Amino acid sequence: MEILYTATATATGGRQGHVRSADGVLDTPLALPKELGGAGGAATNPEQLFAAGYAACFENAVLRVARERKAPIRESTVTAHVGIGRDEQGYFNLTVALVVSVPGREPAEIEEIARVAHETVCPYSRATRGNIEVTVSVT
Repeated sequence: MEILYTATATATGGRQGHVRSADGVLDTPLALPKELGGAGGAATNPEQLFAAGYAACFENAVLRVARERKAPIRESTVTAHVGIGRDEQGYFNLTVALVVSVPGREPAEIEEIARVAHETVCPYSRATRGNIEVTVSVT
């Protein structure tokens, strides 16, 4: 694979620490959510960062598939819900639910575009396939 871009970030202090990208664009404190036994507060967490990245990447994949089908999308959103919980052995696992919204378009058309984006285009979808449960729905 020819690497076109490498993102680099360093975490210090784990889930209750700090994360900073090598270029300094991302530079933010982390907090353990209350639901996981932490204090919560005005800081992000790894699941929010993953949800943001997956949502942006998946929306771009949807837009690309639509363009390639000569049916460009003018307005859309993708919301990623990233859940974390324990499996039957007590280990933490993730789940993702992607919700695609394209106002003014037929749901069946967008479902097909989202299916192709998920199966072939989005690198987050390809990386998670077989590792975590990912569902895609259209509203």
